[in-house]
Amino acid sequence: MPRLSDVIEEFIKELLEETGDSALEIGRNELANQFRCAPSQINYVLTTRFSTESGYYVESRRGGGGCIRITKIQYKNNEPLRKIIDEKIGNSITYENSRIIIQGLIERNIISGREGNIMKGAINDRTIDVPFENKNTIRAQILKAMLKVVLL
Repeated sequence: MPRLSDVIEEFIKELLEETGDSALEIGRNELANQFRCAPSQINYVLTTRFSTESGYYVESRRGGGGCIRITKIQYKNNEPLRKIIDEKIGNSITYENSRIIIQGLIERNIISGREGNIMKGAINDRTIDVPFENKNTIRAQILKAMLKVVLL
C-alpha cells in the first residue's frame, strides 16, 4: 500500500499536468481535508517532494486556508540549470541531494532515465572510494562536470 506522502505527491503532479500550465494554485486546508490528514502533512510533501532541486518553486500564502502556488521551473536557456550547478551543488553535495536533482531532471525530460542512472552510479558512495570527508567534494565536482556536458 502506498504511503500517504506518495499519494499526495502523485495527486499534485497529476493536477499540474491536467492544467497544462506550469503553475497550480491549491488550498492547503482543502487538500488536507481531501486526504484526511493534517495540513502539516501537506507541508511535508511540498517541502520534500516539490523543492527547487526537484524542479519546482513553491509559494505559500498564510491565512484564508493557506493558498499554495506550485510552479514547474522552466528550463529556458538553461539558466535555472546553471543556478543548480553553481548554487545547489556548490563545492560539496550529499548523495541524497544529488539524487533529488537528477530525479528532477529525469521527470522533466531534461535527461533520460538511462543518463540519470549513469550519473547516480558515478556519484554513489561505493563508487567514490575515498575517505568520508572528501566524498561530498568529489561528488560535487563529478556531478557538475556531467551536468555541464549533458545540459550546456
